[in-house]
Parts: sequence; C-alpha cells; structure tokens
Amino acid sequence: MTQASGAVPDPSADEVANQLASVVGRLLRRLRSTSSESLLTPTQRSVLARLDDGGAATTADLARAEFVRPQSMRLTLGSLEAQGLVERAPDPADGRKSVMSITDAGRATLAEVRAAKRNWLAEAVAAGLDGHERRTVAEAVALIERLVGS
Repeated sequence: MTQASGAVPDPSADEVANQLASVVGRLLRRLRSTSSESLLTPTQRSVLARLDDGGAATTADLARAEFVRPQSMRLTLGSLEAQGLVERAPDPADGRKSVMSITDAGRATLAEVRAAKRNWLAEAVAAGLDGHERRTVAEAVALIERLVGS
C-alpha cells in the first residue's frame, strides 16, 4: 500500500522512543530545578521519597536502590539526619544494624518539594496550552501510563 500524496508517514518506534526519552529527560530536569531553593540535593529528595514510599531501610539497602556506594549513602543520610528529616533506629531484625526512616519534618519537606513541582507544571500547562492541547496532552499521558505499566 502506498502513502497518499501529501500524507505524513507514521514515525517509527525508534523515532518516537528517541523523542520521548529526550523530552521526558528535559521535563525531569526542569521539574528538579523548580525545587532548587530547597536545601535538598536530588539524591536527598530521592532517598526521602524512597523512605516515604517504602518505609524504613538500612543504609546498604538504600545505597543499592539508589545505585551509589554505601559510603556515599552514609553521607547523604548524615546530612538528612542533621536536618531532622530522617531518624535512625536499631534494626528490629538485627540489632547490630540500624534502619533509617523519614520523620514528620521529612514528610513535610518532601510534600513541599512535590507541590512546587506540581505547581510549576500546572502553571506551565495553563499558560502554554489551550483546551484542545491540554486534552491532547491528557491523552498522551494516558498512553505513556500504559507504556510504563503503572
């Protein structure tokens, strides 16, 4: 079957994947920068989110999950602990170890960071897209959601 004259061919899966990865990467960098006034590094924000979502964890578990060395994770956790955002307790399964958990102050800080990101994105959508474009983006979000299987 041939393309109709003037019709735009469907993009290949590779083209769409490359464009999507590029734009999602730029979006993530922009979202990270919206909370830059926070005293948290991206790794600190990620650790807080992981502790909030998954519960208490050892330094080694967090290091593996974040793909960093245990020494680096100890520094990250030390900074978070000094700010009162996480707390240390003996591991109930092995008293020689300790587990870290997020504090109420850590949850509040994480909520502020998340709200700043959502607010920036909502303002950008409201200012930059008309109703039809917002519907198109909403449809694309549903498709992306299906791709990632969440």
